[in-house]
Amino acid sequence: MKDTALSKIHEALGAKMVPFAGYNMPVQYEGVNIEHETVRNGVGVFDVSHMGEFVISGPNALALIQKVTTNDASKLKDGKAQYSCMPNNDGGIVDDLIIYRVNEEKYILVVNASNIEKDWNWISSHNDVGAEMRDVSDEYSLLAIQGPKAVEAMQSLTEVDLTNIKYYTFQIAKFAGVENVIVSATGYTGSGGFEIYCKNEDVAEVWEKVFEAGESFGIKPIGLAARDTLRLEMGYCLYGNDIDETTSPIEAGLGWITKFTKDFVNREQIEDQKRLGTTRKLVAFEMQDRGIPRQGYDIVDGNGNKLGMVTSGTMSPSMRIGIGLGYVPTVFADYGSNIYIQIRKNRVPAKVVKLPFYKK
Repeated sequence: MKDTALSKIHEALGAKMVPFAGYNMPVQYEGVNIEHETVRNGVGVFDVSHMGEFVISGPNALALIQKVTTNDASKLKDGKAQYSCMPNNDGGIVDDLIIYRVNEEKYILVVNASNIEKDWNWISSHNDVGAEMRDVSDEYSLLAIQGPKAVEAMQSLTEVDLTNIKYYTFQIAKFAGVENVIVSATGYTGSGGFEIYCKNEDVAEVWEKVFEAGESFGIKPIGLAARDTLRLEMGYCLYGNDIDETTSPIEAGLGWITKFTKDFVNREQIEDQKRLGTTRKLVAFEMQDRGIPRQGYDIVDGNGNKLGMVTSGTMSPSMRIGIGLGYVPTVFADYGSNIYIQIRKNRVPAKVVKLPFYKK
């Protein structure tokens, strides 16, 4: 089990540590609901240093990225980021990722921790254009400083005007006394804030200064359990749960990051799905009665016939109702459709709703 550069600090803070994607990670400190509310209403910090980072550079960097991803990275300008995914040859998804354009010949791909080796091998296998590739995952740490107070709380740590870093843009600047830190207005919580990329040897110093700067704003460390409830309230897909090697971008509602204005791996099959439709779709649902939908529970119709399975589910800390995602036949995917979640011996009614669950 790998440690992040901050694992000892989390343990000293009393975090409950669990194995996650091969890393020893903090799952919670005070408790999921408290940490969730801290991010929704204030500011909290996640250590997500387990994520992977690849640097793709050279004159053909963009050509390689365009080939292996569905979104159109040619639209990126320097200092812009883009959400995308990598399709496989069978209509599924190798991984979802964020692409950062540093300049015309340098991009950073941020991939899921559990997929680092798989993604590296996949991209390498398509690199017939001679792009330079470097896996810097073990060199960098990543802090997600999230919540509506993040801008105000962190402004004292940098001369960059944080209000000018718009959503899905970034700057490379001095932050918390450390040079060449990527300050990115991204995150997977839906509550605003930043993601901070720095070298492992600098992250303890950055962590300490972040908490000093945020003390008067009630800043707290946040575990991965609250990260999961926060992303689910927004309806953001989690790789391994809601998307994987067997789910297509079209089925998963990721048509908006799938651009057929360029060529990419398995484009024809995915374009056929877009044109002809799919037999199933990923839907969001809210429980109509008491009950918590858990990953793996069956989704059924009124007669108990299995329609699909819950891919992500929880009791929403913000809304106090059960919410979830799951794949169902397209005929059941319209907003307002009635479905049922099989919770042990009970069929509990649920309704298909529009995302996000949590409206600010």
